[in-house]
Amino acid sequence: MTNYSHTLLNRLRMRQVSLLLSIQEHRTLRAAALAMGMTQPAATKMLHELEDALGTKIFDRTGRTLTLNAAGKTVLGFFQGMRGSLESLARELDAMHTGIHGSLSLGSIMAASPAILTDALIAMRRSYPMLSINISTGTSDVLIEALNQGDLDLVIGRIVSVKHDDYLFRPIANEALSIVGAANHPLAGKSKVTLEALHQYPWILQGPGSPMRTVIEREFRDQHLVLPANLIETSSILTTADIVARTDMIAVIPESVASIFSDSGRIKVLRYRIKNKLEPYGSLIKRDRPCSPATRAFLTMLHPDQ
Repeated sequence: MTNYSHTLLNRLRMRQVSLLLSIQEHRTLRAAALAMGMTQPAATKMLHELEDALGTKIFDRTGRTLTLNAAGKTVLGFFQGMRGSLESLARELDAMHTGIHGSLSLGSIMAASPAILTDALIAMRRSYPMLSINISTGTSDVLIEALNQGDLDLVIGRIVSVKHDDYLFRPIANEALSIVGAANHPLAGKSKVTLEALHQYPWILQGPGSPMRTVIEREFRDQHLVLPANLIETSSILTTADIVARTDMIAVIPESVASIFSDSGRIKVLRYRIKNKLEPYGSLIKRDRPCSPATRAFLTMLHPDQ
């Protein structure tokens, strides 16, 4: 440990860390102070002490408004990482205390669920029957944020809109996408479908910033088309499939998931080949966070050949 980092650790107090995180959550100093059971003057004094400990201003002050500056955003990112590590530690200690023999909280994109995630979970259950496992599904951007906050130990997804050096990423597979419509959709019987034809119908897409949404936005842009305006936005594949089956709406979902739903006869893969590709997905853990025994074991199940 360097002299500077040692000095900084001695000067920082967890209460100061908590205050900055509370300001980010509650948006105003007054609300943050109230949530922490402090007076606003005491919170203001604590912020000055924090800036003094860091040796730099972290807020731009305009009247009573506090806005994080570039240094403040950097500090906040590290403090969120600290909170994430403490959350992981708390889960491990709680699991040991309650006799569960460890716990694992993981997040996964839908593409991994049909086979890769299921196989790894079954293997974990056989090898560690007393392990408590919590699974969240969603888009990579949402899951990575949960990983940063310490709500998840591991994510199966893609590195999106973050610094790659902050994570240990091990690729698993590529993910192909399919355009789907109802089994009786007017385009379902066509031997070839164009994007112009698909553009005439309303769409269901994941929210902005998600990898699948980004691919489709690029697909429309490359063909000089604007994204349909009358969108339904959801990350739920089940909701998407149900709406598609009952309307003339069109959606994009992972090919592996589309094949499962199409077997039911309610939806059909439309004959349009998406030219833009997704980046490979894989396992992600925080580089600066200790890896629990349960997380290491699960990574072994995910990557048996590595």
